[in-house]
Amino acid sequence: MTTNRIGVFGANGRMGLALLEAATIKEQTQLTGAYVRSSSSLLGINVNQVNSAADSAVSFSVESEVNNVDVLIDFTLPQGMRNHLKTAVAQKLPMVIGTTGLNADDMALLNDAAKHIPIVFARNYSVGVNVLLNLVQTAATKFGDDLDIEIFEAHHRHKIDAPSGTALAIGESIADAKGWNHDEVAVYDRSQVETAKSQNEIGYSVLRGGDIVGEHTAYFATMGERLELTHKASSRMTFALGAVRAACWLQNKPAGLYDMQDVLDLK
Repeated sequence: MTTNRIGVFGANGRMGLALLEAATIKEQTQLTGAYVRSSSSLLGINVNQVNSAADSAVSFSVESEVNNVDVLIDFTLPQGMRNHLKTAVAQKLPMVIGTTGLNADDMALLNDAAKHIPIVFARNYSVGVNVLLNLVQTAATKFGDDLDIEIFEAHHRHKIDAPSGTALAIGESIADAKGWNHDEVAVYDRSQVETAKSQNEIGYSVLRGGDIVGEHTAYFATMGERLELTHKASSRMTFALGAVRAACWLQNKPAGLYDMQDVLDLK
C-alpha cells in the first residue's frame, strides 16, 4: 500500500490545522510538512502542540523548506497561493488548492501551472457540496423558464470573500445547465434596482457572523411551489478530509487542472 506524504501550506490557519489532522488520521497518508510564514512564532514547534489530534513528529517550518513530500495542499489567501504554486512547479509536485477569491489572473496562473503538474482546484472539497452541484443542474433543467433562482450562503465573521467560492460554484453550475453566461446573469446587489426581478438572473445573498462553518442554499421558486437544496457543514474536517482524499487521488495523474467532480467521478 502506497503512502502519500502530505505537505500543508498555511498550516497554522483554521483550515491548515484541520488539514494537519486530516493528513494524520486518513489511511494511506502521512503528514511530512507543515509550512508557515518566516515570521510565525510557531516555527520549530511540533504540530501536535497546536493540534493534539495531529499526532506527528513534524514541526512547523518555513514555506521555503518544502521537501520530503509527494503532494502539497494549499488553502491560503490568493497572494500566498501564487508563491506556493511557483514552488510546486519548480519541484514538480502535485498540488491541491482550495484558495477562494481568485481573480482572472490567478486562474490564468493555475491553468499555466497545470501544463507542468497535476492540480486539483475546487471551491469546496465536501462530498455533499459536490453532489449538490449535480442536483442543482437537474433542478435547473427540469423546471420551466418561469422560475426564480436565488442562492444564499452563510459563513463565520472572518471569511473575507463574498459571495463564497462555493456559492459561485453553485451559480455557475446552474448557469451551465441553463445555457447562460454566469457573469451576465449574476446579481449581487439590488439596492439600486427599481424593477421587478427577471427570471433570467441568479441572485446572491450573504450572511457573515459568529462561527458558522458554511451553509449554502439554492432556491428554485415558481408560482405555487419552491424547491430548496441546502448543504450545511458543521466541521472544517469535512473539507480537510476531502482535500486529503483529492491529494491521494492525484497520485500518478498526468499534468492538468482537475476539480473535485473528477475526484469523485461525478462527471
